[in-house]
Amino acid sequence: MINHQKITDSELLRKIKNGEICFGGNQKLKIYGTLKCCSGKRIKRENRVFFSSENEAKQNGFRPCGHCMKTEYQNWKNGLI
Repeated sequence: MINHQKITDSELLRKIKNGEICFGGNQKLKIYGTLKCCSGKRIKRENRVFFSSENEAKQNGFRPCGHCMKTEYQNWKNGLI
């Protein structure tokens, strides 16, 4: 998990381009989603974190975004009920 405040913009872009970062998340709400999600783009920089994989996000206690990852979110939701 990489905190957005602890990485420079150029280093972040390089990691995204190289495929080292594939998902973004909200540290306060514990939600992760795709980098193109319009909900994720509104996250404050101090709350934004990045992951290399879904597994990494899940291991850190994050749940899928209901907006950009509808199928994964429904699977997560149904697992709790």
